[in-house]
Amino acid sequence: MASAPVQLIFWGQWFIATVIQVGLLVALTLDKSGDVSSAYRILAVISALLAVPLCALFRLYSTRNGYLVGIARLAAVWATLTGTLIFIGFVTKTTEVYSREVVLQWISGGFALQAVAYLSLHRLARKFEDKLSASTASIVIGSGQLAFNLATKLRYERKEQMLGIVALDDDQESDLAKTTYFPTLGVISQLRALLQESKVDRVYIALPARETDQIEGLYVDLLDANVDVIWVPDFANLKLLNHSIHNLGGLAAIHLNESPLTSYPGSALMKSFMDRTVALLGIVLASPVLLACAMAVRISSPGPILFKQKRHGWNGNIINVLKFRSMKVHNDAQVKQAQKEDPRVTRVGRFLRRSSLDELPQLFNVLRGDMSLVGPRPHAVAHNDYYSDKILAYMARHRIKPGITGLAQISGYRGETDTIDKMQKRVELDLEYINHWSLWLDIKILLKTPFTLLSKNIY
Repeated sequence: MASAPVQLIFWGQWFIATVIQVGLLVALTLDKSGDVSSAYRILAVISALLAVPLCALFRLYSTRNGYLVGIARLAAVWATLTGTLIFIGFVTKTTEVYSREVVLQWISGGFALQAVAYLSLHRLARKFEDKLSASTASIVIGSGQLAFNLATKLRYERKEQMLGIVALDDDQESDLAKTTYFPTLGVISQLRALLQESKVDRVYIALPARETDQIEGLYVDLLDANVDVIWVPDFANLKLLNHSIHNLGGLAAIHLNESPLTSYPGSALMKSFMDRTVALLGIVLASPVLLACAMAVRISSPGPILFKQKRHGWNGNIINVLKFRSMKVHNDAQVKQAQKEDPRVTRVGRFLRRSSLDELPQLFNVLRGDMSLVGPRPHAVAHNDYYSDKILAYMARHRIKPGITGLAQISGYRGETDTIDKMQKRVELDLEYINHWSLWLDIKILLKTPFTLLSKNIY
C-alpha cells in the first residue's frame, strides 16, 4: 500500500483534474442546451470514477515522471478513457443521447486544460515530496563504496538529512574517516545511544547479502527503536534489469531481471501505441520511397525484393525481420556480417545500406507487433548462438522487443561488430536502455537517429 504522502499526492492531483474534467463537461452542456441532463451527469460520474484506476495504471502522478513523459501518460489516460466510454455507450446503445460536438470539445479541451494544470501540479508535488524527504533524518550502517554511494544519493538526490555513517567496527570507522566527507558517527555497538541522541527517523543498512547474520541481528535490535529500517543489498556485480521488490505472501521478493514492459503494463501500452501509430504514418509517407527502392532492387540483380532473416525477438522468440535485399542471392554455410567492400553487396544494395533505406520494410515488422521503433537491434540467430556464451547477460537484451534503432546505434555502434569488445559495448548500451526506458528516451533516440545514418561503420 502506498504511503500517506504518496496517497495525498495522487488524490490531490486527481481531485483537481476531476474538477477540471467535470466542470468543463457541465459548462459545455449548459452552453449547448441550457441544462445538464441526467445522461451528462451519469457521464461525469463514470468518467471521474474511471479516471482513478487509469491514472494509477499509467502512473500519471508519479513524481519520477518528467514533464513530457507525464503529458504522454495523460494522453494515454484520455485515449483509454475515451475508448472505454465509447464501448460503454455502444453496449448500452446510448451514444445517440450525447451531442458529438459537446463530447469532442470535452475530450480535446479536457486534455488541454489538464495538461496545463499538470505542469503546475507536478512541480508542487515534487516540492512537497522534497520537503518531506528534507525532514527525514537518516543514517547509513556499513562501509566501503556501497555505504558512501548510498549516503550520497540520500543527501543529493532524495534530499534527506544524512546525519552520517555508522561503521561495523573500529578499523572500518578509521577507514571511513579517511575516505569519506560524511561524518563518521561511531560503530554498531554505539548504535542505541546514537539513535536516542540524534533523533534518527530512518536507518539504512548497506551490507552485502553474505552478511545475513549481521543484518538479522541489526533488524532484531532495531525492532523496538521506533525507526524505519531499510536494507540496501549490494548488487553491484550483478547485471540487473529493472529490478523491483514485491510482497509475496508477506515475504519480500526481489525481482532481479524484471522487464519494464511486464512490470508496468501501462508503459507497454503507451510504447505499442506510439510504435504502431508512427509506423503506419511512416509507411504512408514513405510509400513513394518504398516503391522506388523495391523497383531498384528488382532491376539490380535476380532474386526477391525483400530479404527475410530469422532473428530472435521478444523473450527469444524467432521472428522474420524484413529488409530490402542488398546482396546477390547466395548460400553461405555460415552467417557473416557485411564487411567493407563485401563482394556479395550489389551496387544498389550498397546505397541502400549506406543510407539505411534497406531497413524501411521493418516498419511492417513494427506494425505487425514483431518489433518496436526503438529497442536493441536484433541479431541473426547464428550470431546470438556465437556471442551468448562469450558476453555476460548477452541474451538479456531480448527481454523487450527488438527495435529498428536503439541507444547503441545512436552512440556509434552501428554496422559491423568485428570484435568481442565492440559487441560487449553494444550489449551494455542495450541493457542501459532497458534499465532506463521511458517514452521520452524513445523519442530522443528517434530524433537523433537520422544524424547517425551516414556512419562510416555501415557496409
